Amino acid sequence: MNRQLTPPACLLEPLPAYREYPQTEMVDRARAFYGDLVRRRTVRDFDTRPVPREVIETCLLAAGTAPSGANQQPWFFSVITNPEHKRRVREAAEVEERSFYQERAPQEWLDALAPLGTDWNKPFLEAAPVLIAIFAQKYGVHRDGPLKGEKFSHYYVPESVGIAAGFLIAALHHAGLATLTHTPNPMSFLNKLCGRPSSEKAVILLVVGYPKPGCQVPVHGGIKKPLDQIAAWM
Repeated sequence: MNRQLTPPACLLEPLPAYREYPQTEMVDRARAFYGDLVRRRTVRDFDTRPVPREVIETCLLAAGTAPSGANQQPWFFSVITNPEHKRRVREAAEVEERSFYQERAPQEWLDALAPLGTDWNKPFLEAAPVLIAIFAQKYGVHRDGPLKGEKFSHYYVPESVGIAAGFLIAALHHAGLATLTHTPNPMSFLNKLCGRPSSEKAVILLVVGYPKPGCQVPVHGGIKKPLDQIAAWM
């Protein structure tokens, strides 16, 4: 059946809670924010201490404020804290990682990873108190109204989910937690473990927690490109 519905009218409201600052304060705030983020480092040695659930939930809400194509918010976050679930995630991830490091990865890729000291063994997937599987939703389904149950397209899905993931990482760091962006390939095992439909694709397994006392990180990870290599004025 072909259904023709009139698109809803665009409703407008005053820009909520916008704040403008004097230029000197703008510079100070920008520098302070950069100073906070430049401290962020990817961590692989996690303490087992639990993280307050409210902290994770609030950071997820922050991620959910990210802009997205047509404001369709094509993301879903599965939070994994149960030790048995984390064990199963580690086992499945290490199967893919072992295949990658021992069979599938080209030498150029292995050479690029060498300064970070990574391999197929991923103990942090069990040690860290929180894993967040980030899924990209290929399409949506109407939940109510005359089109209930029918699919509709999502737009700019990779871009939208990438922005939301960035918001989440920044929010977790700002709250005082460390993170690791883990991306075993393929990641389809997460759909089964997290009970997510085939219409969603896992894109990042974010490892979250406190750094272990005495935690060390690769020097290479702290080397960032200078401004003139990542931006230009025209």
